[in-house]
Amino acid sequence: MIHMVKLCVGVASVEELESYRDERAHWWDADYGEDVHVHRTRMMPKRGAEMEGVSSIYWVMSGTVCCRQRILRLAPYTDAEGKDYCDIIMAPDIVRTVPYPKRPFQGWRYLRVEDAPPDMEAGGNDNSAEIAAELARMGLI
Repeated sequence: MIHMVKLCVGVASVEELESYRDERAHWWDADYGEDVHVHRTRMMPKRGAEMEGVSSIYWVMSGTVCCRQRILRLAPYTDAEGKDYCDIIMAPDIVRTVPYPKRPFQGWRYLRVEDAPPDMEAGGNDNSAEIAAELARMGLI
């Protein structure tokens, strides 16, 4: 099993990602007829079979991995001009993770299970994510 890490370009917070969750599939005309979140990317992962149904995509926002979504499946898509893409079809639930600093990169990268940041504990107060992000920036977690 392997995870994916991807920059969440143009999205600054988990709350903003949640607000886009229902809109993005319509932007790309990628309606899979179910309650899912779809992200379209240029390349199909070569290790996609290891990911479907068991892995997550870890989102990087403002230089920090701060949440993840479970990858349900990957679907090929070809546009009207003949360009091939990959639709990453994810569960709509967004799980906050312990913030982990990540430098910018293009596209997406594989993320080994042992390198993935753990989930934030459920039941934390409203400031938990902000406090954890500041501690991560300081190098304390």
